[in-house]
Amino acid sequence: MRAPRVVSLGGGHGLAATLKAIRGLTSELTAIVTVADNGGSSGRLREEFSFMPPGDLRMALAALCSDDDWGRGWADLLQYRFTTDGPLDGHPLGNLLLMALWDKDGDPVAGVAQVGKLLRIVGRVLPMSLQPLDIEGTFNTAYGRTIVRGQVEVATAKGRVESLRLIPENPSATREALDAISEAQWITFGPGSWFSSVMPHVLLKEQAEAIIASPAKKIMIFNLPEPEAADEFAGSTLEEHLQFVLRHMPDLKIDYAIADQSARNVSSQLQVMVEGLGGQLIVADVAEAPGSYHHSVEKLRSVFAHIMELSLLR
Repeated sequence: MRAPRVVSLGGGHGLAATLKAIRGLTSELTAIVTVADNGGSSGRLREEFSFMPPGDLRMALAALCSDDDWGRGWADLLQYRFTTDGPLDGHPLGNLLLMALWDKDGDPVAGVAQVGKLLRIVGRVLPMSLQPLDIEGTFNTAYGRTIVRGQVEVATAKGRVESLRLIPENPSATREALDAISEAQWITFGPGSWFSSVMPHVLLKEQAEAIIASPAKKIMIFNLPEPEAADEFAGSTLEEHLQFVLRHMPDLKIDYAIADQSARNVSSQLQVMVEGLGGQLIVADVAEAPGSYHHSVEKLRSVFAHIMELSLLR
């Protein structure tokens, strides 16, 4: 049988875990990565060059490197972060390499693909938009409503989030990404920072419409429970995570949702919500270890394989 065509949406460490899990099941894998980061090395380079932030793209490329000495060696080098007293401090080599290719040729998609060839990646990596984007959040606080702009600012804002939007409004989605979504058999969302890794894919109108129209089966991977002191949406229930997505993308249908069995906030209400969207809630052990906030690649791969087998039986 032909390998299933999978599109994975997200950014950061959560997307990297999903990619590492799925690459063991198919080589027909496309990672579509957020471009709204404004912190750390990515934020500094973005401000200097006015290009997309490279960090999440770099992490996705490293996650898909070829499983041999060549691929792993280059992936490690891409992730190498300079430690100096000068302006290079904190910059990963991969960020600088992507910026060099974009500055030289002016083609972001080709630059990412060129680094992919260097790492001999499984699948491909695409930015969700060719424009650097910002996230703007409206929060209800003890002092009233406040609006903050920027991924870092939204992630650290106090109060209850009311809404998010992308700036500029209605940016264009990457054409290759839209094509991949329309041709996909499976689309995955998450896990990851809900505001900066998951929600941008929902907020990009052109891409959201492509997701809804796609005949692909859709899998949502919920985050593991985090302490309320953590950034962004940590401390919220899984129902609230799903409700927030649906508030911005009400026509979304889900075929499967994955939640860790140790999560205190997995409830019968979540199951009802997922079933109301046409899906099945799968509760399984997917954490690296008890109490961990990170997903296990091997456990996720096993759940993905189980889901794909279930689909074939239906």
